[in-house]
Amino acid sequence: MAASTNLVIPVVLWGKTAPTHCISSIYLSRDQKNLVTGCYDGQICLWQVDPETLKMTPRCLLVGHTAPVLCLCKASILVDNNYIVSSSESGEMCTWDLVDGKCREAAKHPYVHTNMQAYHMAGTDDVRLFCNGYYAEVLIMDPFSLELLFTLSSRVNPDWISALHVLRPAKRKDDVVLALTTTGTIKVWTLSSALGAIGSMGDGLSTGKGSSGTASPTHTPSSSLQSPTEPCYENESKQIRCLNALMMTCCSCNQRTVLIVCSKYWQIFDAGDFSVLCSVMAPQSERWMGGDFLSADRVLVWSDEGKGYLYQLPANLPFSVLGTTANCIADHKDFHTKATDADNPFLYCILSVPSEKPLSCPPAVEYFVGPARHGKSSKYLLRGDSDGNVVLWNVPDVTDGQLAQIRQEEFVKPPGLPPNYTTSLTKAWAEMKPSPVGILDQLDTPEVPGVKLTASIFLPQQGRLVCGREDGSIVIVPAVQSIMLQLLHGRHQQYDDWPPHQLLLGHSGRVNCLLYPHNVHPHYEASQLVSGGVDFAVCLWDLNTGSLLHRFCVHAGEVTQLLVPPSDCSPRIQKCVCSVGSDHSVALLGLTERKCVVLASRHLFPVVTIKWRPLDDFMVVGCSDGTVYVWQMETGHLDRVLHGISAEEVLCACDDNVAGGGSGVGGGGSGIGSGGDMGLANPAVHFFRGLRHRNLSAIRHATQRGLHQLQQLHHELEGEHGESAEMALLRKSRAFPLMVQGLRTNPRDPEAHVLFFDIEALAVQLLSEEYSTMSPGTLEAQGLINQSVYNKVIALTQSASPDAHKKIADFFGRVKDKAGDMERILKEKDRHGLIAKMKEGAENVQTKLQARAEIVGFRPVGPDGSPRKGSDGSGIEGVDGGRKPRSLMLLESNTTMEVAQVLLSLLHAWGMDQDLDRVCESTLGLLRPLLPVSFGLLSKGGYMSLLLPTALSRDPNVQAIGAPGAFDMKASCESKSQVSKQKAWGMGGRPLEADLPPEMVELEKKTRAFTAREHWELSTTMTTNHLLAVVALANTLMSMNNATFVPEQERRRKLHRQSTRVAMGWAETEAEGGETEDAYTARQAQIKQGWSLLATLHCVLLPEKVAATGSRSFKRPQVEMMARRWQDQCLEVREAAQALLLAELGRMGPKGRKALVDSWAPYLPLYSEAPGQSASSSSTPSSGMASSASMQGQPQSGMAPQAGGGEWTGQPHDEEEEEEEVGVEAYAPRKPSSLAEAKRRQTTAVVLLGVIGAEFGQDMETNKRRSAEEEQRRKRGSIEGFGIGNNNLARLTSLALTHLLLAPPSPRLPAHTPLRRAAIDLIGRGFTVWEPYLDVSKILLALLELCSDSDRLVPSMTYGLPLTPAADSCRTARHALTLIATARPAAFITTMAREVARYNTLQQNAQTLNVNLSNSVLHRAKPEILRGVELLIDKMQSEMADLLIEVVDIVLHCLDPGRLKTRGLAEVFPAICRFNQVSHCPHTRRIAVGAKNGNLAIYELRSSKCQLITAHGTANTALSFSPDGKYLASYACGENKLSFWQTSTGMFGLGNSQTRCVKTYTTPPIAEISSLNPIRLARLVWINNRTVSLLPTDGSETRYNV
Repeated sequence: MAASTNLVIPVVLWGKTAPTHCISSIYLSRDQKNLVTGCYDGQICLWQVDPETLKMTPRCLLVGHTAPVLCLCKASILVDNNYIVSSSESGEMCTWDLVDGKCREAAKHPYVHTNMQAYHMAGTDDVRLFCNGYYAEVLIMDPFSLELLFTLSSRVNPDWISALHVLRPAKRKDDVVLALTTTGTIKVWTLSSALGAIGSMGDGLSTGKGSSGTASPTHTPSSSLQSPTEPCYENESKQIRCLNALMMTCCSCNQRTVLIVCSKYWQIFDAGDFSVLCSVMAPQSERWMGGDFLSADRVLVWSDEGKGYLYQLPANLPFSVLGTTANCIADHKDFHTKATDADNPFLYCILSVPSEKPLSCPPAVEYFVGPARHGKSSKYLLRGDSDGNVVLWNVPDVTDGQLAQIRQEEFVKPPGLPPNYTTSLTKAWAEMKPSPVGILDQLDTPEVPGVKLTASIFLPQQGRLVCGREDGSIVIVPAVQSIMLQLLHGRHQQYDDWPPHQLLLGHSGRVNCLLYPHNVHPHYEASQLVSGGVDFAVCLWDLNTGSLLHRFCVHAGEVTQLLVPPSDCSPRIQKCVCSVGSDHSVALLGLTERKCVVLASRHLFPVVTIKWRPLDDFMVVGCSDGTVYVWQMETGHLDRVLHGISAEEVLCACDDNVAGGGSGVGGGGSGIGSGGDMGLANPAVHFFRGLRHRNLSAIRHATQRGLHQLQQLHHELEGEHGESAEMALLRKSRAFPLMVQGLRTNPRDPEAHVLFFDIEALAVQLLSEEYSTMSPGTLEAQGLINQSVYNKVIALTQSASPDAHKKIADFFGRVKDKAGDMERILKEKDRHGLIAKMKEGAENVQTKLQARAEIVGFRPVGPDGSPRKGSDGSGIEGVDGGRKPRSLMLLESNTTMEVAQVLLSLLHAWGMDQDLDRVCESTLGLLRPLLPVSFGLLSKGGYMSLLLPTALSRDPNVQAIGAPGAFDMKASCESKSQVSKQKAWGMGGRPLEADLPPEMVELEKKTRAFTAREHWELSTTMTTNHLLAVVALANTLMSMNNATFVPEQERRRKLHRQSTRVAMGWAETEAEGGETEDAYTARQAQIKQGWSLLATLHCVLLPEKVAATGSRSFKRPQVEMMARRWQDQCLEVREAAQALLLAELGRMGPKGRKALVDSWAPYLPLYSEAPGQSASSSSTPSSGMASSASMQGQPQSGMAPQAGGGEWTGQPHDEEEEEEEVGVEAYAPRKPSSLAEAKRRQTTAVVLLGVIGAEFGQDMETNKRRSAEEEQRRKRGSIEGFGIGNNNLARLTSLALTHLLLAPPSPRLPAHTPLRRAAIDLIGRGFTVWEPYLDVSKILLALLELCSDSDRLVPSMTYGLPLTPAADSCRTARHALTLIATARPAAFITTMAREVARYNTLQQNAQTLNVNLSNSVLHRAKPEILRGVELLIDKMQSEMADLLIEVVDIVLHCLDPGRLKTRGLAEVFPAICRFNQVSHCPHTRRIAVGAKNGNLAIYELRSSKCQLITAHGTANTALSFSPDGKYLASYACGENKLSFWQTSTGMFGLGNSQTRCVKTYTTPPIAEISSLNPIRLARLVWINNRTVSLLPTDGSETRYNV
């Protein structure tokens, strides 16, 4: 399953058989805690090693390589940096994190390495990898970016390097590389420290160094295969007699002797002149494989039989070599004496496994010197063999005295030493009691041992799993229920033969492969399943009836694979499937015709690839010898056979074809490439092959192909961002909440199964089903859509004249609403619910009967014994499946609920809170796990790490916290093997434990220890993913009506759906044994509270609870992973990430946050000023470092964005790239090793610092009312860089956020990406912190621009389903605007009023300036501005009263003038009329507003003019126009004065109008008590055209006449 940005949680069911692990390479970490073994099938196994006892436990299987793993080596010299690099036979390289097994970086090169040595060069901060293999150079690579840094080439006799050693000679600063070619030329390169600097962040990565802003031209690793311009040639070379050497090692004690091992002999050479000092032949029928120095005069050499031979070097080696008496120097007198036995190395010990059967292939052997313990270092020889055994010898330290004794003893064979420790995966599996579970264990019985599962396929639409078995039978089971049975306690453990399964019998031997063509393309029938077996047959099955429709017998060998041709083939081929046989034949089988359409059977070698050229009607078959056969599909003729480079060209042409319109080809089996794996590595491979053959046309074609693929990729990305809402929804619906994939490490193994739970798909599915049952009215009532509110606001801003637009919209609206109206009318007429009763009657009876039956434990089944669709989402989809409404086409509701139930039950931290556990079981319906769960992790490119069950079965001496007594059997331990004993449990007052087998009790204890503690000690990535999943799903279920997994309550929920309740009426429901409305509401509140408690436990309380269990190694959630999901595409995951990140930052405290800021500040991109909205005024980022880092003494890593252009330097937005890098537990991220990683860090830094600044940065305004103590506390809590005294970080962060908001869309930063959304959100959240550094009007206009279409795009702020990227940005911008407006109402209103004034000026001169204002933001965003103002008046009335004239300016800009012609302001926009200082006279079409400074503003709506007059010395309290509009009364309580104003105009309304005061009264002062609410102090009410009444809040009344 390809990794995407979706949050996916893998869970593995391993089965009773251990995976085959034929070891090809082995590595032990320096701290002796981790052993790594790579195998010939491409998997890597991580073993946990106890450094004291050297006991090894298999911990985790890493899946990703497609070929044998040839080399493993460390990636860092830092002790706590647990990374290794692996390299495979197909050129794949991968950097793995040993803690959680996550793939950190993966790359594919055209080079195959046979040996990698990690070496710390002079002038570098960490190791470099020195690689040699099937090529003529030595490659030096970066272990973290896997980029080639430079190469060491040969001038003399260039040839493949077969052995290599890097060392630093004593008293020299340069490093020396010794290499030996296959033909026996020894070469020496001396590396200067300048070479060491290549690829370090200081030189290779900073794209703007110094003032010039240009990077160093030579050593930038821009592509994974680029090397410096000047190759580095050898300093000296010499031919020696040593062909095909396997290993070369220089003695570290004296650096004078070199051991070279060839398969037939090993030799010791003098490092000075490379003369041979001594040589030893291999024992009979054995070949040497490698060796190493134990000390200056001892050597350990190992052979392909897996034995280690310990030799003492002869004493007559030169003095300078051994430091003993010299008798091997030419002018020494003993030099010319006759050679004796003493001149040969002396074999004094053999390390071997006693009575071992011969190995089938050479083992992987490694010599290892452990860290010094108790004063002396231990030496180990490690061996991994083809049977998966890991064997370890402690190499003995034999003194010279003991050696002398051994020499005197006569023996035929030297003494042997047995291994100190032996283990294997099989042995670890056998030690597990009970053994690990498989997905179909319910079919095994004690009498009949389990039949091996050999192939499987999952049908996601039906939620069923199809498994082919060794005996030829095919079993079909409901997947989720089968998983429940294996992993969870519950009532289902007591049922016999549950879940129901279907058996297909037709093959007479092993089933090799299965294919469900409808999964790949819907033009195949949904009921057809195809299987291929060892009996040479391909069978076609009908899933509905379980019958065999046809048996194709066309191959003369077993069927190894089934594929689907592309959908754009000819109509006849579209109805076919493609099968591959072991007799090298390929057939196209027509499923409708029931006959073989094409049989392509002339291939001489096994078929490895099948590609298609549908438009040319070609099927292209690639064989293992490199030949390519081109077949015509319609006629079945062999068109041509190609060899060599032309064969490769044709295969690549097919890849180009696939890139255009991807043909989804899939199916069970061994995974022959099907053209689906188009990658950019491909052109590179062919480009290099072309270079090797000096074939110019191939080079030209390869280059063109590369460009073409890049363009294709670009178009695909463009398409993705510009897709319609419907397309996006369809894409979402293709992701299923649960996928099950068979996992087999070796073709001979039975299948294990990996369950992939997609959190986003699950949340979307749950909400889709919830929303699909609601009517638009219900959705509106629950606040999920705001259509009526939107329509109301939009109506105010649009012209009141009934134009064509409105008519058309109304017409369509009427048509759409007609059905709803009819239903309403029927319901109104049918008050007694008769029609509804008739309609619901049958349905209800059936639902109730079914509910009763299911409570008892019956499951309705169809005639074939398969569950019927209504009862259980796993039933077979009928022939009329296509006629379902689209919203229900995905998964049946209870299957989705079952998936959610299984996942939450597995992830919940059981045992942390006893009360919550009880709520989970009784109210929410979660089930306790039966055994520790093997979780997995998905990382880059679909690489996976899967926990092995052996790692989870540690000794559970520590009883899980809160486990009541022994443990609460009644609640949880109905075990499969114990069903018969259930009645006897707990009888006679004995503890229930006594009646259970000890291994079951042991397993339950382990499970409790696992769920409570060990689950959260596995890895930071896993903790983060699991907490995100639990919180996201708990929130989703909390937002649903009455969502619970208790079966009875789930059925009641369906009965209580809105439509049913309204139709039946509560009285009838109660009469029929239902529950009262009050009980229903109370239970709903209970359930919501349960989900809320579950979310709180995992979001906030978990770390403390785990610490309380005594755990010292709780793996905290990773802040950077949550920062990357701050604006995840799925709203539920987004909210979970935000809640978790804020909780984690809060938990860190000020010191932790400061450490975090210090470590991420260096990656903050720098901008000298906020960019303008036009490209011309874009900023120029300064090069260098965030000055905060230099201020805090951080290393300057030169992570500056590219100089010039103000372009965002974050990587081009590719969803796949948003991969979490694995963070170290401490807050100091390792230096980035590649440009892509550096850019990824930049994006993380912006979000992380934005969040810390927004939530914990100090408020910039010093609030006078705040107490000094609180002020002090705030200062302590805020972080340096975000405070008042030191605001450097706040300034830099605000510039970066502003840039992200304002930068115009570009390929690097498209218009709607999660990063942009995060910037929008953080500007809103932390506006008070960023405000001093922002251009507020630019920010507000940019946000309004994004919101201008919100009525069209966003259903509501709480709508849970994913929106299109544009709608999502729109919703985020709206939220940010609301936050800004409520945080700084004055800034919002004054800025908007200023922009409105600017707009009005432009409007007056629009014709002269030739501007189209209908496109301006202020015109298009009127509804949004109006909504913001309404919100502020509602929430912050006193602040708005201070800015009343500005508020009215904005409101009048947004309202359509036509609406105020006929109706009053109170009717059009009632919110503004809450202020007594505003009065509207419809008669004269004037509006008067009283300001805080005592001024009066009088708006003439006819002429769009405003007159400002000074009326009072203090704030206006109330205003009111007389009914005829001739007089305006104004009152200011501050000076106890009431004035009457009269407006006079010229004749016929010509000339300027003049407003003057005609009368003034002094009013009685208002009592102190009523001045508490200055806005509501008094009202003015006109009794007639000449008399006004002043009504203060104290209830008195005074009348005044004009």
